[in-house]
Amino acid sequence: MDTFTDLCHINVKGGDGGAGCMSFRREAFVPKGGPDGGDGGHGGDVVIVADPQLSSLIDYRYKHHFKAERGTHGKGARRHGADGEDLLLKVPLGTVVRELDPETQKPLYDIADLTVAGERVVVAPGGRGGLGNIHFVTSVRRAPAFAEKGEPAQDHWIELEMKLMADVALVGMPSVGKSSLIARISSARPKIADYPFTTLVPNLGVVRAASGQSFVCADVPGLIEGASEGKGLGHQFLRHIERTALIAHVVDITGGFEDRDPVEDYRVINRELATYAPELAERPMIVVANKCDMPDTADKIEELRHAAEVDGHRFFAVSAVTGHNLDEFVAYCASAVAKLRQEFSAAAPTVDRSETWEHRRQRRDSRFTIEREERHAWRVSGGAIERMVIQTDWDNDEAVAYLQHRLDRIGLDDQLIKAGAVDGDEVRILGFAFTFEGSASAPAPDSYAEDDPCALDEPAASDEDAKIDSTDGIGHE
Repeated sequence: MDTFTDLCHINVKGGDGGAGCMSFRREAFVPKGGPDGGDGGHGGDVVIVADPQLSSLIDYRYKHHFKAERGTHGKGARRHGADGEDLLLKVPLGTVVRELDPETQKPLYDIADLTVAGERVVVAPGGRGGLGNIHFVTSVRRAPAFAEKGEPAQDHWIELEMKLMADVALVGMPSVGKSSLIARISSARPKIADYPFTTLVPNLGVVRAASGQSFVCADVPGLIEGASEGKGLGHQFLRHIERTALIAHVVDITGGFEDRDPVEDYRVINRELATYAPELAERPMIVVANKCDMPDTADKIEELRHAAEVDGHRFFAVSAVTGHNLDEFVAYCASAVAKLRQEFSAAAPTVDRSETWEHRRQRRDSRFTIEREERHAWRVSGGAIERMVIQTDWDNDEAVAYLQHRLDRIGLDDQLIKAGAVDGDEVRILGFAFTFEGSASAPAPDSYAEDDPCALDEPAASDEDAKIDSTDGIGHE
């Protein structure tokens, strides 16, 4: 049974935030006890975590929906709701996380590239718990009769793509002996047979040289001409070569059943690698002529050796059956990998980028767009601004007035004016519509305290890759 999975789509949803409580203290002999509504609990996050113990995305092959725990509602007497627990989804090292278009299921942008053990990224943040009415007391509003609803969590589809993080990748045409080679030099036991495409999934093996050095070797399924265009499942196989430090190009020196020209096979695979990812053409490579124990191969070996050396590649003539020259091949790979590791570590030290991924997510979430839908109608879209609207109790006039205050604080009126909105235009957010009144729509300055619990930071500068009409974003509370 095939348990190797390297690409999958899953739906993730954070936990919804609990609602804040609107409550007033009631005690004997205390006729005006004041507000005492507690806050709602925050919803749990869905977090992707890189785990070096995993080698496949099999856990997400049959289950596609994942949801974190929601926060509970606040209560009176200043009792706050409990936060929901985070949901941790473990993935192998080398997993790329991408946002998917909800309609086409095509990748929109990369969320994170998890290459360090323990590195994590929040892919579905939990909703913030609504504030209880104790937070809305000001000098002019002593008894606020409203509280915030819980913030709804994000619900979306993401793509997980695993790219093997092997040190050496064995590549070549089908049936050139890659599986036999990895079985001979490591403890890996791949399926071996005398027909093309016996290997349908990559095989990993740990190889130990006589010097004590070791490296991880990957047997990549056979490639054919046109693999860079997807022929022969080419894209599914080529992705696993992108992260390898050293490419071992294995060539069947006998030409196989079709009596192919080994030098031409060598050229074909090199062209496919360069076409798929130009940087692969610059990747360190060694050329391995396999099955050199077969008769009448001496001339072909020399022809391939000459072609490899002209291209500047080290050449080995080996036999996976007899073990000829395999010790030299393994020793060279171990030494080359150790050197490449050292160079890579010096050039780019391994760092945990979890905070970077989270900062980028927050910046994307804070953006909002303004688009003209009709001559005098504007559509405002954005994750954070839409959640503000959803959190508002529309049956409570005080809560609606407070929303207007929040929208003014994030500079929505200014951005609408820049976009061309005039007084009397209709502003639409989700299923709600407002009449634009410019600066007049904002509440009087003395209606809210300067230390407002929901006051927002200064708008953040926009990312170059964010497709927005407004260049300002929503600060985080």
